[in-house]
Parts: sequence; C-alpha cells; structure tokens
Amino acid sequence: MPDAPRDAAGPATLAPGTRIEVRTGFDRSWVTGFEVHEATPQGYRVRRRSDDQVLPVAIDPADVRKERKNSMWWI
Repeated sequence: MPDAPRDAAGPATLAPGTRIEVRTGFDRSWVTGFEVHEATPQGYRVRRRSDDQVLPVAIDPADVRKERKNSMWWI
C-alpha cells in the first residue's frame, strides 16, 4: 500500500501537511523542520515549521523525503 498518491506523471507525491526532510545545498545533508505546503510541476513548495513561513522557491522532489521517525534502538 503506497504512502502517497501517484499523479498522472508517475512519481509519488507527498500530500500537503506531510512532515519532510530537505537536503541542504551546502553539504547535501538532510534537515528536519519542514512540511509540504503544496506540490507543483516545478517541485514542492515547503513550509518551515519553526515560524510557519513558506519558502520562496520550489524544492526539487529529489531533495525532499518524508521525515524519518527517530528509533529507540537502545530499548
């Protein structure tokens, strides 16, 4: 069962409100604290959760992934 609906173009899209991680342009690491505002043909419009601001540019889908849950491996 897929986590996200697929559009006619093929790749899975993340629904608005989905918590995500975004890949940085500096060192290509993943950072948390964002959610999907909307999916557009240019990429994802992303909202920063700390101040509820929508970033001014669309983020390429390759630089967005669903937020991973922290595992408690020591338990």
